[in-house]
Amino acid sequence: MRLSILAVLILMRFEVFAQEKFTVSGHVKDSQSGEEMIGAIISIKEDKSIHAMANSYGFFSLTVPTGEYVLVVKYIGYQPFEQKIRLNQNIALDILLEATKFETEEVIVTGKKDSENVTGTQVGVQKLQINEISKIPVIFGEKDILKTLQLLPGIKSAGDGNSGFYVRGSNSDGNLILLDEAVVYNASHLLGFFSTFNSDAIKDVTLYKNAMPANYGGRTASVLDVKMKEGNNQKFGLSGGIGLIASRLSVEGPMVKDKGSFLISGRRTYADVFLKLSKDSTINKSILYFYDVNLKANYKLGPKDRIFVSSYLGSDKLGLGTTFGIDWGNTTATVRWNHQFSPKLFLNTSTIYSKYTYNIKLNTGTGDINVKSIIDNYNLKEDFTYFYNPKNTFSFGLQTTYHQITPGQISSSDTSLVFRVLQKKYALENAFYASNEMKVSSRLSAIYGLRLSTFSLLGGGDFYTYNTKGEVTNTTTYANGAFIKTYVNWEPRLSVNYSLTETSSIKLGYARNAQNLHLISNSTTSYPTDLWIPSSKNVKTEISNQVSIGYFKNFAENNLEFSTETYYKTMSNVIDYKDAANTRANDKVEGELLFGIGRAYGIEFLLKKKTGKLTGWVGYTLSKTEKQIEGINNNQWYNARQDKTHDISVVGMYDLSKKWTLSATWVYNTGFAVTFPSGKYMMNNEVKFYYTERNGYRMPAYHRLDIGATYTMKKSATRESSLNFSLYNAYGRENAYSITFSESETDPTKTDAVQTSLFRYVPSITWNFKY
Repeated sequence: MRLSILAVLILMRFEVFAQEKFTVSGHVKDSQSGEEMIGAIISIKEDKSIHAMANSYGFFSLTVPTGEYVLVVKYIGYQPFEQKIRLNQNIALDILLEATKFETEEVIVTGKKDSENVTGTQVGVQKLQINEISKIPVIFGEKDILKTLQLLPGIKSAGDGNSGFYVRGSNSDGNLILLDEAVVYNASHLLGFFSTFNSDAIKDVTLYKNAMPANYGGRTASVLDVKMKEGNNQKFGLSGGIGLIASRLSVEGPMVKDKGSFLISGRRTYADVFLKLSKDSTINKSILYFYDVNLKANYKLGPKDRIFVSSYLGSDKLGLGTTFGIDWGNTTATVRWNHQFSPKLFLNTSTIYSKYTYNIKLNTGTGDINVKSIIDNYNLKEDFTYFYNPKNTFSFGLQTTYHQITPGQISSSDTSLVFRVLQKKYALENAFYASNEMKVSSRLSAIYGLRLSTFSLLGGGDFYTYNTKGEVTNTTTYANGAFIKTYVNWEPRLSVNYSLTETSSIKLGYARNAQNLHLISNSTTSYPTDLWIPSSKNVKTEISNQVSIGYFKNFAENNLEFSTETYYKTMSNVIDYKDAANTRANDKVEGELLFGIGRAYGIEFLLKKKTGKLTGWVGYTLSKTEKQIEGINNNQWYNARQDKTHDISVVGMYDLSKKWTLSATWVYNTGFAVTFPSGKYMMNNEVKFYYTERNGYRMPAYHRLDIGATYTMKKSATRESSLNFSLYNAYGRENAYSITFSESETDPTKTDAVQTSLFRYVPSITWNFKY
């Protein structure tokens, strides 16, 4: 904290010696709702090289020599704003943008200017538009940001209908998923068929595949930064949708007009209602549903201070009669305070709570057995932004997180049963970072930064030392709060943009990332009960180093975008599992793990059409992901499970008329790498399968066509109503979800491979409304 105060004093001292220049600063907002416009571009008409971008809170700062200028503000989907200003002193100016008459009141959440994909310095970044998400057909008809992300190059689906994803070869636990800065550990509902993000409550979605800014850390693959809407501070509104399997409702409005607003958004499925119609007592007593609630409020305390409070609560319930039940869910809470020290210096202070928990209940006939697991995070962040001049914007800050992991509390009403309870794990994670976004020349710009992260495993309890066979060789007991093992890592970040012409550029990116929380799952799919463990004396920090280079080109007055990026990533201290590893309810699970290195490389292509009646994109990824771990595959390189050689996506949306919009997506990818038996033998008159090469086979290729249509029933300045129709897997492809092997019942010399498929022809209809 002393370092932060010292930095503030130094930066304010710098301003004293720069009084020949003055600063115009303020916020960019939507004139109808008061929502801040993240990423709006503010520039000087007389000199286009002088520009700034509004930050995550819509705040901007632009410093120029004294004089008269025309201030220009642009944001996609809004009318350009111009205003004459005379700078002979610092000016505070809030700017209200009017949506173009061709856009709906649901704002486009990407803050790009027309050529931002070319001129923007950041490499490996993807942004989503909420209006596109609402048109793209997905399973069960729900707008889903995670399934939409899977349609972009470099991002691979974790399975049929699943919202899990892999980014550039890393495991799914390498994705840092944030909702208003709070970590979301399991971003899916109903075993992955829905995501935790209710699109009605979402304002901005940004995914960093490489060279993420230095303020992000803790994962090796990507950062998915999701920000909730603030709520309308001008008028009250109601919106929602009713579908075949889920419904949602949002309410927003001002607490005090122009000063504060709120948003409440909820969603629930009701598959359990249909289960009750069954005559089977086991089925009609079963449950299967989820619900989630998003809450947010903000209030302007004064001209330089504003406070935000947001929260998320989501829960899944799954039960089979009275014999088995499981529920899991996320809870987050974020309190943020914005303070403007000066026209150039902006501070955001955040206190964050994040929790993930699951509960399992099993009725044995003699009593109930309950298993409970919890991850608790308590986080404090100080993030400073200093707008030094139009060519340099400095960001710096500190973060501290306290982790508490309860891997398995087991209890039972049957006192005759004795269980081994897994002990809690505690850890302290700290980070300091600094970065600068610099305009070197009219053609060259860069973002460079450095992050220093530390991770400490804390006591108390018993901690084990293992030999190379995974056997415990020593047990050490530590007191509560004792520092057991600390890892320190330097994480440099770099993005460079060199403009070849006004419509083309080359970008280069490098990032080193450290990860100290690891998801333990040796199954072919992810489950809510998968275990998170911290780095320890045996499990070391996973490190990734990634370099990427890309070419970006716009055509047809920036209405057609093309890009290609190639990347190479190395990974150390990568985790895999022994054959037949036991990872569930095992207090010595670290002895089941093996460690080694990994590598991932590939090339991505994206062609996107942004305007006109027909919009959409075509994406293609050619990639390879491999591991080399002692004790697996004779210590040779082998395919990682998430390796898919080819991945193609085609997305199209067509405005047939003012009433009808048609959409379709087609995807194709090479099947996942899997381990199948290479032969069989007899033992004690039983057939046994034996396995040789790890992940030496592949699932069948996956492909699917989804189609959709939206009929606008009514659309005015105060009311909207529409029907959305969709058909998932339109040509009924039986894609393989799993393949199992068994001895043929008719010929013992043969082996049958049995394929399980999940979805064929899933239709849906949803009525959406907004008042």
